[in-house]
Amino acid sequence: MDIVVKGRKTEVPERFRKHVAEKLKLEKIQKLDGKVISLDVEVSKEPNPRQADRCDRVEITLRSRGPVIRAEAAASDPYAALDLAAEKLEARLRRQHDKRYSRRGARRIPAAEVADHVPGVATLNGNGLVPAPDEGPEAVPTKKIGSLEVQGDGPIVVREKTHVAAPMTLDQALYEMELVGHDFYLFVDSETKEPSVVYRRHAYDYGVIHLSTDTMVTQAHSPDAGGALGG
Repeated sequence: MDIVVKGRKTEVPERFRKHVAEKLKLEKIQKLDGKVISLDVEVSKEPNPRQADRCDRVEITLRSRGPVIRAEAAASDPYAALDLAAEKLEARLRRQHDKRYSRRGARRIPAAEVADHVPGVATLNGNGLVPAPDEGPEAVPTKKIGSLEVQGDGPIVVREKTHVAAPMTLDQALYEMELVGHDFYLFVDSETKEPSVVYRRHAYDYGVIHLSTDTMVTQAHSPDAGGALGG
C-alpha cells in the first residue's frame, strides 16, 4: 500500500511528500488496522489573509474493509497541519482498535452477577422484579437530571445539547459523519425539512432514519383529545 499525496489548488513540494512518508508510518498504521486499502493525503491552501493562522489544511483519508476514517487539521503551515491531522488519525485508529478488541474479549454477565459488576444497578426482589418503594429499607430520594426524574443514584447520565444545523443532503450528512469519526449523525434533510439520522451498520453499509409528524398521533396525545365524545 502506498500513500497518495495530492494538492488542491496548490502544488505539493517533494520535501513535503517525504515528510508525509516519515510522519505516517505504514507499519504502525497496519498494526492498528490490518485491513487498510488506501491512505490519501490532500493539501489545500486558504488564500484569505484573515485566516493566516489556519491557511494550510491537511485532510487524511484512510480506507479499509471497515469504516472510512478521516482526520483533518489546519495551521499556519502544511507541516504543522499534517502533524495535527496525523495525531487525530492515530487517536481514531486506536479507538477503533480498542473497540474491536473489547468486543472480542467481552463476555455475558449472568443476571445474578450484574449487581457485582455494575455499581448503582437496581436490585430485584424474590419474584425477579424491581421492588416497590415500600419494599426497600428506606425511602429512595428522587432528583432531577436534565428533563428526567431519577430515583436514587442510578447510572443514568443525561446531557442536553442544542445545535444549530443548516439543512443538508444525505450525501453531505454521510461525509460529515465520517469527518467527525462518529457512528451516527443527526441532520435536517434538505428535501423533506425533517430531522433525520444517518448511522453506520457495518463496513460501507449505512442506514438512515427519517422523522415525520403524524397528525393522528399528535391529536391522540393532545390533552383535549376525546373531548368531543363527552355527553
